[in-house]
Amino acid sequence: MSDSIYLDNNATTPVAPECLDAMLACLRDNHGNPSSKHRAGERAKQLVNEARALTAGLLGAAPAEIVFTSGGTEGNHLAILGALALNPDKRHVVTSAVEHPSTLQLLRHLESHGVRVTLLPVDAEGRLDPAAIEAAIAPDTALISLLWANNETGVLFPVEAVACIAREQNVLLHLDAVQAVGKIDIDLKQVPVDFLSLSGHKLHAPKGVGALFVRKGVKLPPLLFGHQERARRGGTENVPGIVGLGVAAALALEAMEADTARMRALRDRLERGVVERIPFARVNGAGAARVANTSNIRFGDMEAEIILDRLDRAGICAALGAACTAGGSEPSHVLTAMGLDRRAARASVRFSLSRYTTDAEIGRVLELLPGIVDGLTAVAA
Repeated sequence: MSDSIYLDNNATTPVAPECLDAMLACLRDNHGNPSSKHRAGERAKQLVNEARALTAGLLGAAPAEIVFTSGGTEGNHLAILGALALNPDKRHVVTSAVEHPSTLQLLRHLESHGVRVTLLPVDAEGRLDPAAIEAAIAPDTALISLLWANNETGVLFPVEAVACIAREQNVLLHLDAVQAVGKIDIDLKQVPVDFLSLSGHKLHAPKGVGALFVRKGVKLPPLLFGHQERARRGGTENVPGIVGLGVAAALALEAMEADTARMRALRDRLERGVVERIPFARVNGAGAARVANTSNIRFGDMEAEIILDRLDRAGICAALGAACTAGGSEPSHVLTAMGLDRRAARASVRFSLSRYTTDAEIGRVLELLPGIVDGLTAVAA
């Protein structure tokens, strides 16, 4: 894959060399169980606690507020199911129509068990109106659960305003920040959320590790029972993965400002170049605030799957949308919620950059993509 151009970083990121080195050292030299009371176990526990502090530092949180998980899906489920368990008389959840499948599929399941779910709409740019949140809250609302940054379009929700509404209405708030962490400044001392989930493999840590922020004072019931993670998430800790996540968090905190500025410049160059070279191309969500690395581009009414296949043959990796639903034949629920018809939604390609994306790679995409589109247009004609 060394000769490929990888622009599918919202699906997963390459592991940072610094993370890999730390994980290999852990696997080689620190094989103890953090629950064991001997020297090897105490060293493993120390490594977990160091990573907990680094992860908390990226979020402006206290180390005790970090619960390590297997990733974003588990964090989302732990927060949603935990909030409902905390308030058994409250059976209403407010969310949006453009959430990640891990949230929407769980809520669809819960609806069949008596939970009432309100799916709020977004506008044509993918934006959510905070007033709609306030209007949706009812006496039996247990939780508001929202993405911070959309995984398909990069559109940012106004979470600061939503957090204020949730606090005023005494409703718990969960943020799926999987695509936001490491890309925008997050200070949970200033944004009063109750739960926030993140996934390591979206910020150059390995797959299979993540974290859930649980605000101090919120008594989170576990899904997995055991004494680990202060009895909030049972099971032997994934020490090498947790170590990798801690290093990734430290790297993100240190380089976020520079990385964000560089990715934004590259993304803007990509979008500007595509629209200039392919006049019928449009950027979905271009009018909204977005994370710096994500671009979702619509190519008229062309089949995006065919474009992606040609890009892949040319050594360029991109995506239709969420990796969790990429195998399906249905158009993106995010794009249809933004008002695109099925054909336009199926004509959209997501390009997502990382700190390792280069100017030369974007230049190469701009060299190849117009020819691919022109060739497909000619075939269609």
